[in-house]
Amino acid sequence: MTCKSLLSLLLAAAPLSALAQEAAPAADTGWTATGELGLALARGNARSENLNAKLSLGKEDAQWKHAFYGTALRAKGEVTGDFDGDGIEEEKYELSANRYELGASSAYKFDPRNYIVGALRYENDDFSTYEYQATASIGYGRKFVDNDRTQFVGEIGPGFRRARNAETGQIEDGAIARGLLDLKHKLTDNTELYNTFLVESGSDNTFMQNDLGVSVAMNDRFALKAGLQARRNSQVDELAGEKKTDTLTTVNLVYKIR
Repeated sequence: MTCKSLLSLLLAAAPLSALAQEAAPAADTGWTATGELGLALARGNARSENLNAKLSLGKEDAQWKHAFYGTALRAKGEVTGDFDGDGIEEEKYELSANRYELGASSAYKFDPRNYIVGALRYENDDFSTYEYQATASIGYGRKFVDNDRTQFVGEIGPGFRRARNAETGQIEDGAIARGLLDLKHKLTDNTELYNTFLVESGSDNTFMQNDLGVSVAMNDRFALKAGLQARRNSQVDELAGEKKTDTLTTVNLVYKIR
């Protein structure tokens, strides 16, 4: 993200932040929601556009914990290549990333630390080996650390995956093993470090994703979050120039609804 774009986001957030502080608190329904938005625009010698957004919903009580999320990534930029096969390279301004993901999970607690969880995940990616990947799983979860500053959770269990190969159109499905490690740690009263690692491994493909970042709260409603995401598919068409690992660096404005 450019400095100019980040400054614009901060200026836009300032009046909203003041309103959020003055507003009366809403009735507590048990649900929490967080929205994130990052936008970067470049003009001049280079031209590009990048938009990423995320919405998370959650609810937890003594017996159940529910979580839902949706993410979107869209980017356009100038690319160079021999697009018409005449041996001469040309420049085009076109999409370079277009992906969205939806997920949900519900956990039933046996006690404060142990639970059973069911999870669903669906992603659609126009620039991946797989046009879409959908997984469903059930597993065992445990809170290894749970205090005021640190929460560290692990989940593991079997599942099922279905995906469509973007090049051949072939449908792949089969059993997978799913694992999740989720860490949140408060560095200070307004600064939080987080890291989430997900793996879905089957005979056709192993998908891994790691989200590392830090969030700095400006007040009770608004925060700035910087993150680094790494995604890896073990099965790609390397002869076609596809890479197994994709990374995404973001700086987002976060709005929390409590």
